[in-house]
Amino acid sequence: MKLREVKEILEAEVFVGHDQLDMEVKTAFGADLMSDVLAFAKAGSLLLTGLTNPQVVRTSDVLDIAAIIIVRGKRPLIETILLAEELKIPLLGTRYILFETAGRLYAHGIVGCLERVAEKRDFS
Repeated sequence: MKLREVKEILEAEVFVGHDQLDMEVKTAFGADLMSDVLAFAKAGSLLLTGLTNPQVVRTSDVLDIAAIIIVRGKRPLIETILLAEELKIPLLGTRYILFETAGRLYAHGIVGCLERVAEKRDFS
């Protein structure tokens, strides 16, 4: 699915990346804890989050995230927008909550970048 279609499904506002809406995306990951994003998200995925600070962009850059979708009608900080522009990471916002955002995308063919974690996890 193209990022343009994601924008339409989520009735999203594009903060950064108007020129990247033809990008293809197939998977997504949703979290507000960047440690979870670092542990589980995969390159090329959409990142669904309620975070609005520059750290979400820095984490996305490290993981080669395709685009960031900020949920719950939150607005990114100006520093976040500027960093996303600099790193060329599309940044969109939707008024839908995280659960609804994920559900709408899943209903249109976007799947999770990870179905479930391994049964035995070392949390030490």
